[in-house]
Amino acid sequence: MANVVGEGAAGRSTRTLRAEGALTAIAVDPRPPERTRRILEQALVFADAAFAAVYTPGADGELLHLVESVGLPRTLCGVRDSYPVAGRAPVAEAHRGRPVWLEPEDLAAQAQSRRVPSRDFFLAALPVRGGGCLLAVSERAGGFDADDRRCLGLVADALALPVRAATAEGVDLRPDGFSLAMDTGRVRVGEQILELFGLDPDGFDGRVETLLGLTVPEDLPSLMSVVEADHMTIGDRELEFRVLQPTGPPKWLRLRGRLVHGGEGGAARLVGSVADASTLRSDITDVARIQRLAAALATAVTVRDVGEAVVAALRRPLRADRIALAELENERLVVAVLDPPEPEAWPELWRAEWRTEWPDAPVRTMPTLAAALREGRARIWPAGSSLEPALAEVGPGGLAVLPLPAGNRMAGACLIGWDAPHDFGPDERALLTAAAGLAGQALTRARAFDAEHELVGMLQRQLLPRRLPRLPGAVAVARYLPSTAGLELGGDWYDVIPLPDNHVALVIGDVQGHSAGAATLMGQMRTALRAYAVEGHPPDVVVSHSNRLLMDMETDLFATCCYVDVDMEEGFAWCVRAGHPPPVLRHPDGRTEIAEAEGGPPLGVVRQSDFPMSPLRLQPGTVIALTTDGLVESPESDIDEGMDRFARQLSAADPAHLGPVADALLGKAPRSDDVALLLMRYDGMTSRPLRESWTVWRVPQAVGHARRFTRRTLRSWGVTADIDGALLAVSELVTNALVHTDGQVRLDITLVDDRLRLAVADVSPRTPVKPTSIGWEATGGRGILLVEAVSAAWGTLPVSGGKQVWAEFVLRP
Repeated sequence: MANVVGEGAAGRSTRTLRAEGALTAIAVDPRPPERTRRILEQALVFADAAFAAVYTPGADGELLHLVESVGLPRTLCGVRDSYPVAGRAPVAEAHRGRPVWLEPEDLAAQAQSRRVPSRDFFLAALPVRGGGCLLAVSERAGGFDADDRRCLGLVADALALPVRAATAEGVDLRPDGFSLAMDTGRVRVGEQILELFGLDPDGFDGRVETLLGLTVPEDLPSLMSVVEADHMTIGDRELEFRVLQPTGPPKWLRLRGRLVHGGEGGAARLVGSVADASTLRSDITDVARIQRLAAALATAVTVRDVGEAVVAALRRPLRADRIALAELENERLVVAVLDPPEPEAWPELWRAEWRTEWPDAPVRTMPTLAAALREGRARIWPAGSSLEPALAEVGPGGLAVLPLPAGNRMAGACLIGWDAPHDFGPDERALLTAAAGLAGQALTRARAFDAEHELVGMLQRQLLPRRLPRLPGAVAVARYLPSTAGLELGGDWYDVIPLPDNHVALVIGDVQGHSAGAATLMGQMRTALRAYAVEGHPPDVVVSHSNRLLMDMETDLFATCCYVDVDMEEGFAWCVRAGHPPPVLRHPDGRTEIAEAEGGPPLGVVRQSDFPMSPLRLQPGTVIALTTDGLVESPESDIDEGMDRFARQLSAADPAHLGPVADALLGKAPRSDDVALLLMRYDGMTSRPLRESWTVWRVPQAVGHARRFTRRTLRSWGVTADIDGALLAVSELVTNALVHTDGQVRLDITLVDDRLRLAVADVSPRTPVKPTSIGWEATGGRGILLVEAVSAAWGTLPVSGGKQVWAEFVLRP
């Protein structure tokens, strides 16, 4: 048997034997689409065909459809997608079992009556067992020789495997593969593609529109040309496009696919793969790189965005070791981006002689760079060039300096350095020149945006508290982050208001819109809320008064607000909401909850509105977090999802240091809207005040009763010395309230450590006036002078439409 095999093998050419071996190896490929394509490719390799395709009959049996093709585009060969089974085309003849071999003269004679390739080609159509045929076209002089014909026969035999399985719905997809039904738009995608698009496999609805909705709008026309069957023919497709990311710039993806006939009555399908284009660098052209850079710079807003786009477009393609992009400001270079950012990656001179690791130096300190900027064109120095140390160490293996022009001036410069000797080809020079022009224009736009945005931010910050007050038994931090989506003023605000009796009001709000009017109204609302709170009104009254004030302003804008009054002594709070997200509480054990605080309508919508108060219980170590909707709401997610995400992030934070916690929470903000954030950690007061109150009756002995109540209270607290001045102050304050006001009078006594506070409240808003001079014959007017003389401090506070006159005393230990 071995001899027989040897003789048979000897009777065939080496090329035929190689074709047999290759086809035998391909036959075990478990992927039908790949197997069919690889079999056809052997016709190009061993039969020197320029084009090869396989046709199979459709479900109705009337047409032969092209299933797969390789080689030249079929339109150049004059080949159709389908042929009638009953026709006289070579494809139909082969399907009926008769091989067809046509030369250019035969094709010329049939060109007018049959759909065949043009007269410049040789054509072969061979039947495939089980139905269908192999079509091959050659443009080689002499056409297919004997070995070519034997190899084509082997290819046709190998195609006898069921090619229809190539497009079957049940075929397993590769992780980066997809299969799109052109008639319904239903698509099956691998897990890697869902990950690239940022989709949950369990939540994907299988619609191609869902994927298209995540792409950058400018890239949709090219994608639609691929996924719309009306504009496609059988064959390969390849393009790059971008998908939007929750944060940062869009991601570049590369699609490779081909449209194949469904067979057996099935619809045509687009099958292929999608990969992260950043990992496919070997065959990315310079045109594609410039395209990417232009797209990235079109969406770059700040100077730093421009620098990062330039670094992403140039460093990896050029295999550079470092890139610096700097603005030119008044003959000084101010570096915006260094990549890599580590100081040790840059020359020691940059860190030793200049003020920081981020260089900021006069151009004249580097004459070579100054000359390049004056000339205004890219300069390249290979390894070993004589340069000043500040530049030579940036690129010991080669240095490229790109002036960044913008009109008739220089916007800045880009330095690109290599450590190992680098050869600069003409393609790289063209890439650098094109990139410099794009970056210069973008840098000028970004600089103007940064300047205006900084002005807007400065004006905005002037309307917010400069610093937060120190609180008894708590620590508070706040952050404000202006939007980068525009240059108009926002309406977000926050405030922390110390109130009497160790109460603190936490306020956060948002005025509708982004404009000077919104910012002005924000300042007015913040001032109004603070004024009403300091007057001593309860939380619901503070918010209600602010609502009526906004209605009286006759503005078209409305505002949302969340007001929390915290009793620092008791660890208890009342929350009032006006159309604003509720507070989030982080408990000491790390558990977080979104407070179930009942809310009213936004301010300025309905004049007569109820703003109910909801209680909050605070344990020492509890963090109260208030934020505006810019942090928890975005076009990609609703506010409920954002609040849940905010609560999870707060739960994972370390409440011991609120500053880093606030920065981390803002680090994931979408920046499409202004964001205000207010955090307070309630620690509890180490020493709680002692308090007593007395309602003063309007009877002749009222002053005496107040004095006796004060003496008994101080004795019960262990205070027996230095009480004569306090008793005198009580007499004078109570007498003034009874004589000069009507209504209820109340005496409050508070002892904190060694400080005694006496306060008399009445219903008159009129503040007592200290007389400038009193004659000997005068019978009154000395009360306030006596209080001032015997106390350490005194003053008045508005309280719920009236006032409170107080005096403090420092007691001896």
